Amino acid sequence: MPKAKILKFDAAGPGLSKPEILKVCEAENVRFMRLQFTDIFGIIKNVEIPSSQFAKALDGEIQFDGSSIEGFTRIEESDMNLVPDLNSFAIYPWAHSPMRAHPGRDGADKVARLICDVYNPDGTPFQGCPRMTLKKQMDKASALGYVLVTGPEAEFFLFRRDANGDPIVDTHDEGAYFDLTPVDRGEEARRDIVLALEQMGFEVEAAHHEVAPGQHEIDFKYADAITTADRVSTFRFIVKKVAMDHGLHATFMPKPIFGVNGSGMHTHQSFLDKKGNNVFYDRATRRRSTWRGRCVTGRRSCGCPRAAGWGLASRCACRIRPATHTWRSA
Repeated sequence: MPKAKILKFDAAGPGLSKPEILKVCEAENVRFMRLQFTDIFGIIKNVEIPSSQFAKALDGEIQFDGSSIEGFTRIEESDMNLVPDLNSFAIYPWAHSPMRAHPGRDGADKVARLICDVYNPDGTPFQGCPRMTLKKQMDKASALGYVLVTGPEAEFFLFRRDANGDPIVDTHDEGAYFDLTPVDRGEEARRDIVLALEQMGFEVEAAHHEVAPGQHEIDFKYADAITTADRVSTFRFIVKKVAMDHGLHATFMPKPIFGVNGSGMHTHQSFLDKKGNNVFYDRATRRRSTWRGRCVTGRRSCGCPRAAGWGLASRCACRIRPATHTWRSA
């Protein structure tokens, strides 16, 4: 008799169905789940639910008060639904001690995450949801036969905390570009950030000290714009959480210290056609295409939809370089 298939969660693997997610949550001792969404400023919000509500959450039946979120709705229109993207399911790489109410549980309780779109109670998409806005633009591009692919280079600062745990404007090192220990004292924290990201399904390509003291950069693999936007939100949360575990404070402010290099998020962009060719690259001249130039300057003659961001707080410094190769679909 063949053995039953053991379902094992792979953060970097294909998405799971509702029954599979519920089985994984039971097998992995997932006790809580965070239903994550973003306000119009790019600030991550979430509603945390216990395991008894997992099935309802996966069906998009969890509601929240939208009137309390900046830029969402008025009090008389407050009820809003969180509809999860099942492909975004992930389990955080840290666990909490088993609760006394569950003395028989095997191992520590874990917390999972689902990224959600915001819908109105009547089932229509909420126009103030940044993720839905980006998806709408991606659908327009898809209708024309294109997909926008983005690859970010995210920079951030690590600061010390005082005796009360409050962050202070005092960097943890005096390192410079590509320095290493002992000058780069954030190496251990940065390595733990990379390990946490990989456990969340990221393919991290590089991590290093940046130009300014206490400044760092971590690069992860490109993907379609929606997946990249989700990863940037997850990235910011992971960086802040791991930094806090190391007694540090992480910030993505563009210019936290006067007179030194600021942080940006250089974003490489490619527009792929149905064959996977980057239309921003002209194979004949081996240089950037004129089509790309029209897109970047905002001229609509290229026919593509205008780009859409996923929140002001990302504070993206966009750098578009001449393409030297063609990205293929991941």
